[in-house]
Amino acid sequence: MQQYQGWADEHYGAVADVFAANFEEFPELGAAVTVYAGGRKVVELWGGTADERTGRAWTQDTVVPVFSCAKGAVSICAHLLAQQGRLDLDAPIARYWPEFAQHGKQSVTTRMVLGHRAGLPALDAVLPFEEVAAWEPVIRAIEAQEPLWEPGTTYEYHGHVFGFAVGEVIRRITGLTPGAFLRKELADPLGLPVWIGLPESELPRLARLVEAEGRRPMPGPEHLLTRIVTMNGALVFPGLDVPHGWNDPALHAIELPGAGAVASATGLAGLYAAAVTGLDGGERLLSPDTVTDAVREVSSGAGFLGFDMGARWGSGVLLDSPAFRPLLGGRSFGNDGAGGQFAFGDDEFGVGFAYVANRMIGHGDARANRLIDAVRGCLG
Repeated sequence: MQQYQGWADEHYGAVADVFAANFEEFPELGAAVTVYAGGRKVVELWGGTADERTGRAWTQDTVVPVFSCAKGAVSICAHLLAQQGRLDLDAPIARYWPEFAQHGKQSVTTRMVLGHRAGLPALDAVLPFEEVAAWEPVIRAIEAQEPLWEPGTTYEYHGHVFGFAVGEVIRRITGLTPGAFLRKELADPLGLPVWIGLPESELPRLARLVEAEGRRPMPGPEHLLTRIVTMNGALVFPGLDVPHGWNDPALHAIELPGAGAVASATGLAGLYAAAVTGLDGGERLLSPDTVTDAVREVSSGAGFLGFDMGARWGSGVLLDSPAFRPLLGGRSFGNDGAGGQFAFGDDEFGVGFAYVANRMIGHGDARANRLIDAVRGCLG
């Protein structure tokens, strides 16, 4: 039985086939996939259940928390400012944010944060949710933080600090927090449903997350990985149906620019398509030279914690990583979310792609990879 609605151009029927197969072969609940090619939408599919409690169906305008896909959106904003000559990614952050230079961070650049090399994967400060939501206490904690390693010498995923640090640079330059900058400069003009800080008016469209069985539990609260993901316990992970958990509207309302985006597949795919080709004949946001700078490898291999999942990182973006997330080639760049969501763009092939879902299986699970493989086949 057909599990989905929407459409795919005749040359992209394989994407629809895989999307349907994902509902048969995975514990899929609700999901959507959108593909742009040459700035034109060629696939828009959705299906399943947005809210398991009520049976509310996933619709064309359903949005869902997409976790660290936020990093891709923030990175596009940073690269846009660099392209405009307003941000030098290789200059010390202290040029824009003088207080950042304290405690051995005077040489840390925005590119080091984008490449997870700044030595700031987590903070020593233990902040309650209300202070995380207030923004400024996190910024003061970053200023007071001493790097865990000599900046630039190794890397480890910078989790939430990534978003606050790059986001504060954006705020110092533009006067806007990253979520506000994203909406004002990109999402609103392009009509894209993607937010960092979800308005209350959008809550009726929000899908409710569920966790798939068998997900690997987090290590103890003192482990650096847990501290990275939870901001020292201010955020519960996966923590879906608890106060300030990932189904709590109070969490979606705040600006959490490292992992707090809410979007539809069309919103995310449209953002990347706008970046690499422009939408419907419009001018592309990022020039070829800007994309070249973004996709130059900055980090890969085993990081500070000794893990090597096979991921390759450019400046704020995940690159084509055959062992982790195979994309289309050397010009592909994107970011994924903790529930298996993924979005990317590629200006060589002219593609913007996004897959979102509300059943959380995990980083790098096969659902998005299968859809990307189908797109690759459709492109020949």
